[in-house]
Amino acid sequence: KQFSLQPSSMGELDKLVALMMENPKLRIQISGHTDNVGKKEDNLTLSLNRAKSVAAYLTGKGIEAARIVSKGFGDTKPVASNDTEQGKSLNRRTELNVVSN
Repeated sequence: KQFSLQPSSMGELDKLVALMMENPKLRIQISGHTDNVGKKEDNLTLSLNRAKSVAAYLTGKGIEAARIVSKGFGDTKPVASNDTEQGKSLNRRTELNVVSN
């Protein structure tokens, strides 16, 4: 089970860094998610680690940690069926929401 950032994500994250630099009051929540394979407790930990990986990238680029909330939801909020590999892949994700700006 993986929670390291994929190189393909870094371009998008760099856009987010630029947006947050331009909007110093912007606060975000990063939500980590998993498919339904494995133990619920492990998936919760994995999903939180996914969110924390994104947060660490952002803080490493100079964004204040106080502007970022990381949450893990495990397999509780699927966006697709876990009955197919494609669905499971879609459920293994990290999402971003604006908390305030």
